[in-house]
Amino acid sequence: MTTKEFSKAQAAVLERYGVDAEERWVRTPIVDGRAHVLVAGDGPPVVMLNGIGVPAAMFAPLIAHMSDVKTYAVDLPGYGLSDSTRHFSDDLRGSAVQFLREVFDGLELDRPTIVANSLGSLWASWLTIDQPNRVEALAHIGCPAIVLDTSAPLPMRLLGLRLVGRLLMKVQPPSDRQVEYLAKMVNEHPLPREIAQLILATERLDHFEETFPAMLNRLVRLRGNRPDLALNAHELSRIETPTLLVFARNDPMGGVDVGQQMSALVTDAELHIVNGGHAPWIHHAAQIAPALISFLRRVSLGQET
Repeated sequence: MTTKEFSKAQAAVLERYGVDAEERWVRTPIVDGRAHVLVAGDGPPVVMLNGIGVPAAMFAPLIAHMSDVKTYAVDLPGYGLSDSTRHFSDDLRGSAVQFLREVFDGLELDRPTIVANSLGSLWASWLTIDQPNRVEALAHIGCPAIVLDTSAPLPMRLLGLRLVGRLLMKVQPPSDRQVEYLAKMVNEHPLPREIAQLILATERLDHFEETFPAMLNRLVRLRGNRPDLALNAHELSRIETPTLLVFARNDPMGGVDVGQQMSALVTDAELHIVNGGHAPWIHHAAQIAPALISFLRRVSLGQET
């Protein structure tokens, strides 16, 4: 799969949801390359960080409801058009924080709000804990990756095992059927056709086969998450940045009970429960947007709701 074919799939998603986005490229020395960013709207800056294995354009259904802010949707390294490196996961936390700092600096963003999902939520949390002066506010849409005692479904943990993962990816290469299986696993089936094709195009990019299982290997083990990287109770209690938690009732990565635990641990957190699975904005953006917009007005726009 060429980057041209990926760009075509990305354009189809943006068109479906009526998102007029400009592409920007930001130099990121940590990956010895560039980060790809989709910029849309006008207003206070909001950085959007995708989950593992999917690109930033996945946020298009939600971006369509956020015209009063300027969104910067960032492809994380190895997913979409951002560059990656096999050495990125050696010091995953340090590298993630540095990557986000470099992206912010390249975009001339001092202290934006971050809206994130899954892996993006984990990275955003690390940045918020390690350098709280760089984050205005934080919104998690769906359960963050490896928070508390959560992990990933068994098939994803198996993909993280080096030899087993390589075998599984050869046995079940990217295909329409494989993407449908993924959608069922995260309780977001059926996917809109354009989004399914975008995920497929991402999985067919040259670097995906190496970076995806390598990231899983660093985050999870067969029996659960890797404690050295997990967002435990102590880490969560260090977050004083205003935080919105949007948890979905059918999220297999972590449901309402996890959201309630996080809400009790994070100093300034508000919890909203919505329908959906691990990427609930795909089917329920209209349900999520009001809570998100209200939160953004409170912490970023300085308005009372």
